[in-house]
Amino acid sequence: MSKSARARVAIVTDDPGWHGRRLREAFRRRGLGSSYVSLTAAALDLAAPQPRVLLPGFEARGPVGVFVRGIPGGTLEQVIQRLDLLHTLALLGIVVYNSGRAIERTVDKAMTSALLLHAGIPTPPTWVCESRDQAMEVARRQLAAGPLVVKPLFGSQGQHVCRIEKIEDFAQIEPVGAVWYLQRFIEPQGAHWCDFRVFVVDGRAVAAMRRSNARHWVTNRAQGARCEAVRAEGRLCELAEAAARALDIDYAGVDLMAVSGGDFVVIEVNGVPAWTGLQRATGVDIGARLADHFVARLAAGGSVEALR
Repeated sequence: MSKSARARVAIVTDDPGWHGRRLREAFRRRGLGSSYVSLTAAALDLAAPQPRVLLPGFEARGPVGVFVRGIPGGTLEQVIQRLDLLHTLALLGIVVYNSGRAIERTVDKAMTSALLLHAGIPTPPTWVCESRDQAMEVARRQLAAGPLVVKPLFGSQGQHVCRIEKIEDFAQIEPVGAVWYLQRFIEPQGAHWCDFRVFVVDGRAVAAMRRSNARHWVTNRAQGARCEAVRAEGRLCELAEAAARALDIDYAGVDLMAVSGGDFVVIEVNGVPAWTGLQRATGVDIGARLADHFVARLAAGGSVEALR
């Protein structure tokens, strides 16, 4: 077995599934072995002259790079510890893809919205607070212009998302984590509710699809939406690429919605996006695109010697 075949990538995930298998195969075709790693089983050793990250399966020889496919939820302390592991790996010169900083920026919807707004990228008006009284005051001022959506600050797949149409709706809602994240509801521009997912790798849109749902306004694939390929070009992808730059991220799933006038707004940026539906709809081998950029990052970061 060649040295490059022995070199291993740590794929950070607690549930490898279809995505993990696609990544392992893509790395294998590029001469890289890989192993799945759960950050729940990793540890920091801060007693030596330099920090050490103890990853299961990499005790004898550290990884040539770390591909972050997922980080499990937990207490605030547990999540911070897992991010600390990623930050420390990067501190030691190991390529972490996506970085801990990028994960922090995307997992937190408030920070994502703030960065998009700061970069001048169109995104729906959003308000974030802890106080129910403050949230109700926002609703009293804003509901006259249309409904609002309450989302969990940390969440995915359209879970725990509520629409507010009148002030009385507040009596039925308890925000997840005791934080109110309110966003202007974007009315559908056609007969069905729909949004768009654009997958960005290395700053370029590589695939895009429309997700539509005739039965419900939540358009995530996990909530039963239909996925259809669209061209990865034009204003849709221009905004998705700008959003990825604003968050300084290696790869991302950017969610957008159409608004009147033919433009789009960026709703969310996902730092550990799934791509099953997108690949099936478009035929684009997303795992291959990710592996190509990851290997390029290894080379640019000095790990090319480990690959020879």
